[in-house]
Amino acid sequence: MWRLVRSSPLGQAWRGSGLTTAGPTTSSLCRSATPARAALTPSLTPTRGMAVVRRDGLFKTYKPITPGLRHRRMPLRDHLWKKGPIKELTIAKRRQGGRNCTGRITVRHRGGGHKRRIRLVDFHRKDAGEQRVVRLEYDPGRSAHIALLEHTETKKLSYVVAPDKLEPGMTVQSFRNYDPSKQTDASTGQEITRSVSIDVGNCLLLSMIPVGINIHCISMHPAGPAKLARAAGTFAQVVSTGASGYAQVRLCSGEVRKIPVNSCATIGVVSNINHIHTQLGKAGARRHRGWRPVVRGMAMNKCDHPHGGGRGKSKGNVQPVSPWGKPAKGGKTRKRPNRMVVKPRPRR
Repeated sequence: MWRLVRSSPLGQAWRGSGLTTAGPTTSSLCRSATPARAALTPSLTPTRGMAVVRRDGLFKTYKPITPGLRHRRMPLRDHLWKKGPIKELTIAKRRQGGRNCTGRITVRHRGGGHKRRIRLVDFHRKDAGEQRVVRLEYDPGRSAHIALLEHTETKKLSYVVAPDKLEPGMTVQSFRNYDPSKQTDASTGQEITRSVSIDVGNCLLLSMIPVGINIHCISMHPAGPAKLARAAGTFAQVVSTGASGYAQVRLCSGEVRKIPVNSCATIGVVSNINHIHTQLGKAGARRHRGWRPVVRGMAMNKCDHPHGGGRGKSKGNVQPVSPWGKPAKGGKTRKRPNRMVVKPRPRR
């Protein structure tokens, strides 16, 4: 005779709270041999073998059927592309576990993780003309989302870092190679300047951007790729564009530095602004991302770390240092100041 498994009170409390099931579900109800028990089966709902998800508009939380799901919180990605990327715009990622060409570990706490493909993101934005946003995609190699662009004339596809409030169907432009001095009136000889739109996703020179506008993906040289403000939720602001050939830009850390005015930047804030509030929930989630465990220096031997050895939880009245003796936890390691930094970031 088949046995009937009743649902738990915890599952009944979650059943009417607007929850949805993610992934394939397996029913834990068994068929009954008697008509009396068969009449009870429609009123019971299985609670085992399913992951119940709650969406509150910003994050996705899970029913705590396991300890790892109790505190797990992930940003919503329902608006992203559900399938894979353009394979021509990706390359295979060959990982070495933090080791260099001689086999020595130069970057600690790296190894394992899921297989990935590197998305070839266009950080130069040299293609002029309108580009249509085809879709937004997830990039496993960065915290921000990426956008697939298609040139309206050449039909060329490219990936860029997607700013916030960028949606499929919108058009963006790049004015990196824009030179107003070449456009003159044949009759009067005066320059004709076309209007440059300050819209989200447009790439402009720092000299064209008004003061106070949020920007990201800033290049440090006129012909170089974007290197600053590329992480999720980051942005910078133009403080001033003087006649000395440099613009002062305030970064998210509070640092103000000088950047050539002929360098390019993109309008807007980087997407996935809720990434900072992500909670993985368990140590295995970090292992899936390629991070290995971190061991405290006081738990090591004296030969392995300056904080190791001794009796008890004490580092022997030694200032916090790295395994190689460099100052840690806020200590300055720069030998000479950077002449491009106007105001350093505030420290503790």
